[in-house]
Amino acid sequence: MKRRLFLQAGILAPAAIAAPAIVKAQTSFSWKMTNAYGPGSPFYVQGPGSPTDFIKMVDAMSGGRLKIQHFAAGELIPALEGFDAVSKGTVEMNCANSYFWSGKTFAAQYFCAVPFGMNALGMSAWLYHGDGLKLWEEVYAPFNIQPLPIGNTGVQMTGWFRKPIEKIEDLKGLKMRIPGLAGKVYAALGVDVKLLPAGEIFPALERGVIDAAEFVGPYQDRRLGLHKAAKFYHTTGWHETSTVTELAINKKAWDSLPPDLKEIVKTAAAACVTLSHSWCEATNAEALDDLVKNQGVKASPLPQDVLDKLKEVTVKSLEEAAAKDPLVKKVHDNYFAFKKNVDKWSGISEGVYQSQIRGQL
Repeated sequence: MKRRLFLQAGILAPAAIAAPAIVKAQTSFSWKMTNAYGPGSPFYVQGPGSPTDFIKMVDAMSGGRLKIQHFAAGELIPALEGFDAVSKGTVEMNCANSYFWSGKTFAAQYFCAVPFGMNALGMSAWLYHGDGLKLWEEVYAPFNIQPLPIGNTGVQMTGWFRKPIEKIEDLKGLKMRIPGLAGKVYAALGVDVKLLPAGEIFPALERGVIDAAEFVGPYQDRRLGLHKAAKFYHTTGWHETSTVTELAINKKAWDSLPPDLKEIVKTAAAACVTLSHSWCEATNAEALDDLVKNQGVKASPLPQDVLDKLKEVTVKSLEEAAAKDPLVKKVHDNYFAFKKNVDKWSGISEGVYQSQIRGQL
């Protein structure tokens, strides 16, 4: 009997010791996610790889242990107040684009879109396999925010213009909605730059409050009706060769998650990067074809001399910003060093395919 009781105690003891860990692992969380984009927005709110798709993935993979309630722009807070809300802990998550927060830290823009920068594949390589994500965390540490990429549009279009841009002088005095680093480049060339949420772009363009506007690409732009307010569509995506959607998470809330839920969040966010980008690639071709054939849109690239000037000003603007702030310089130098290596490889991989093989079948 003593031997039997001793063996039973030995079997039960590990279970008793492990019990608290099991209880902790089953803790449930209820979070709020706000968004810089309005209700029903494809890609930014709903659809494959969207934030609401991400929420479904997290719910399924966590067995309901992490519930996230989504609020589009204006439903809980205004469109561009998500960064502060997450920083203060008012909400646990926000989806937007990091270049919206350039006024808080110039370096934030490198994690969204850099003019004449890397494409979507290069950007993901830098974030996941270079120092990109680590640097992003360093930049956001003072704001109590854990960042993650959660989407990518791929290359975007220059935008919509009431009159075509035929020479660099045509930019002077132009009133244009354009965010991020590109806005600073345009401003240096005399453009009156405006930062407007998506829902305000069409009415501003239609009423003549602005003369030109950039949003995303053919599918998203057509949905906003931008082609009804301007007919000249410049297709050269110099300003946003790859545009990352940001998932900002309150650091205290992030640290409260057990390891398995953190991995679920990171995995779901990474899946959304691929799903959202591939969705954009699948939908933009048809939309551009429709705009040109059926909507009277005149699509064309920017003249080469205009592009050359934009690149010249871009390099100067970035170098000046980097010289003013050690952290910006650290991010800047790392980004462009990584880009140099990516460019070498893509030149003999994708570059060769584009120039020599594509279109032969």
